[in-house]
Amino acid sequence: MGIGLLFPGQASQFAGMGKELYEAYPAARAVFREASDAAGMDLAALCFRGTDEELRLTENTQPAIFTVSVAAFRVLEAETGVTPLCAAGHSLGEYSALVAAGALSVGDAARVLRSRGRYMQEAVRVGEGAMAALIGLSPESVEAVCRAAAGMGVVEPANFNGGDQIVISGSAAAVQAACEAARSAGAKRALPLPVSAPFHCSLMRPAADRLAPELRAVAEGTFRFPVVANVSAEPYPPGAPVADLLLRQIAAPVRWEACVRRMRGMGASSFIEVGPGKVLSGLLRRIDRDAGAASFCAPADLEGARAVAG
Repeated sequence: MGIGLLFPGQASQFAGMGKELYEAYPAARAVFREASDAAGMDLAALCFRGTDEELRLTENTQPAIFTVSVAAFRVLEAETGVTPLCAAGHSLGEYSALVAAGALSVGDAARVLRSRGRYMQEAVRVGEGAMAALIGLSPESVEAVCRAAAGMGVVEPANFNGGDQIVISGSAAAVQAACEAARSAGAKRALPLPVSAPFHCSLMRPAADRLAPELRAVAEGTFRFPVVANVSAEPYPPGAPVADLLLRQIAAPVRWEACVRRMRGMGASSFIEVGPGKVLSGLLRRIDRDAGAASFCAPADLEGARAVAG
């Protein structure tokens, strides 16, 4: 049995994230410098002094969360000696997992993520897209309510997060109609999400097309441990370009519950959420209450991470 690492995606950001690691550890500062140089932005200033509005802008959010997550991983690795059995990341967190595993460099990933965020934002004009979390319906029922609302526009399952939480994504009118249908179908809750674009649905295909040349030009390294992909819920296949799955991920659902269960099947008995927030730790409790869990994003978290890492 071993340790699985979980890397967060959007909605985990907060003002000041990563600041304590940056101040305490040279390894964290090195990650911030490399990512900032590659992305062409001062990520330390954004993360530590940026407003909530600035941090919610997708082209800022993605490289910012990534940088904090990788900085946290570098410190966790140095301070605990943890040797992961496997890793996965939620949406943009998959890039963090790939860097931790050695398949991508910090600079390449930071540069690509800034473009990814911009292209995803520009694929659908602000106000025309939406996302919502449905709680209390089966995947089959969620797909049914999406079909029922399809006359209003695109609406599709976007994140199978765990337990009975499934996020839908698409045009604003269709998402609203699907929420109404979900309530009629017995959903416990149907909550609009404060996002700036409808991620992980077919409306994002133009973003994938724009990102493809940049992502395919990135050099790839050798995996030190397996990374389970969002779209397949299987480890990245040896020798296959990582760009293939990362491009599919932009417009496809995140199969998060299946990813965690796959990691459990690979032998992960405990998990460490590496990066800002505790969203994934909460989802883990929905998926498998028997799995050990800790989160790491500040020096004070080291003791708990060491306990889980053994």
